[in-house]
Amino acid sequence: MNPIELEWQHLKKDELSAQVFDDELDLGYAVINGIQARGERENYTIERIKFYSTHLA
Repeated sequence: MNPIELEWQHLKKDELSAQVFDDELDLGYAVINGIQARGERENYTIERIKFYSTHLA
C-alpha cells in the first residue's frame, strides 16, 4: 500500500469515524483538523501547501 493510502486509512479510522458532515466544506475542515491532531500526537511536521492547476474544466 502506498504510504499516503495508509495515512488516509488511519485518518478515517482514528479522526473521522462516527462523524456526519453537513457538506464538503465541513468534511474538508475535519480532514485538516484530523491531520493536525494526528501530526501533534505522532510528532509529525505538518506543512500546508496549495496546488495550482493549469487545467480548466
